[in-house]
Formats: sequence, C-alpha cells, structure tokens
Amino acid sequence: MRNAAMSKASAEDSSKAVRLAMIEGQIRPNRVSDERVLDAIRTVPREQFVPKFLRGVAYLDEDLEIAEGRYLMEPMVFARLVMAADIKPDDVVLDIGAATGYSTAVLSRLAETVVTVEEDADLAGKASTKLSEQGCDNAVVIEGKLVVGAPDHGPFDVIVINGAVETIADSLMAQLADHGRLVCVRQQDGVSRGVVFTKTSAGDGAEKAVGARELFDAFTPVLPGFSKKETFRF
Repeated sequence: MRNAAMSKASAEDSSKAVRLAMIEGQIRPNRVSDERVLDAIRTVPREQFVPKFLRGVAYLDEDLEIAEGRYLMEPMVFARLVMAADIKPDDVVLDIGAATGYSTAVLSRLAETVVTVEEDADLAGKASTKLSEQGCDNAVVIEGKLVVGAPDHGPFDVIVINGAVETIADSLMAQLADHGRLVCVRQQDGVSRGVVFTKTSAGDGAEKAVGARELFDAFTPVLPGFSKKETFRF
C-alpha cells in the first residue's frame, strides 16, 4: 500500500511538472497573461482526458485526435480563446463539443456554471465520469446536437466552441446573453483565426448586434456540423 501511494504521488508530481512546463513554455509566451486562466489550466490534469495511448503526448503543442474526427484543442489556442472570453466568476458558460470534458473542467474553475453539449453518446458518458472524478460539481453534460447548443438552458454569458467553424447558426448566436461572448476558431476564405464575437445593443429597445474581433492565426480542425454546406456548381 505504501509503495502504491508513493507511486501515485510521484505520478501526480510528474503531471504537475509537465503542466507547468506547458504553461511556461507554450501558453504564457503566447500572450496568455490572465492568471485566473493559467491557474485553471494548471489545476486540470490534461492527460486524464485523453486515451491512455496518448497520455505521453497530452501536453504537446498540437491538436490531439481523441476520437474519430474529434480533437483536444492545442493548449495555446484553447488558452487564448478562454482568455478572450473574459469569463467572470458568476458567468454561465456553454461549452460546445467538449468531447471527454477537458475544456469543461478548465471552464468550471472560472465560471459559476458550465453546460456542456456533446452529441457523441460515448464521449458524453466519458465527460460526465471525468468531470465527476475532478470534482466539477458546477458542470453538467447534455447529450445533443452541437450545432443546436442548449437553448433551453440559456442565455449564456459565454459560449466556447471546441474546434474551428466555417459557419455559425443564428440560433446559436441567439443563445448569447446581452454583452455575451462567443469564442472559436473561424475558417473564412482560406484563413483560420481565433475570433471573439460579442453581442451588443445601441440602447434600450434597440436591436441586438453581434460584432467580431479577430485575435490570432490558428489552425484547428473543423468541428463536425460547423462546415459550410457545399453548393452545386456546373
């Protein structure tokens, strides 16, 4: 028992050291300066959210395919998007396509409540288990279409999309609260960039508008369901 406990402690120390190296070597040098975001990432064992055969590369600065067509976003890209979302302690966040739940675990350290939408039943089950193991009592996983979001649980102060998008439905944008922010990687005209969308209004009774601000270049695989529909050409 003592040897097992020492082995577990050693593994945890090693995991913390690698996470710190990821933060100091990949994330902080890439203009992520929000200490709340860095602390949240520091406390979540990223390797616990990937298949066992990928745990040795869980902290590499690249997207990791953890299921067919589904990726754990590159740490630097994810961190910059989360910082741009400017999540407050009393915010309600919608996390779209969290797969096994890593992003939700990080967001749960920053927000009051996180609602996660995952359409793959196996991934949704794994996310629920992992989040429970990590003590994320303020997060809930809903099985449903990613592109639909969670309209019955909104409006949301922040929406995070875990992957690139070529198009976003108006119905999803409508789930943003006033002054809400949606962050994602947008692929447009062959260019891929991190973007923050913000819902604003000109005043009382004025129609709400959504403005977009590009943040940085990023290549991230498109999340299933967020590709543009191909049009027939002669």
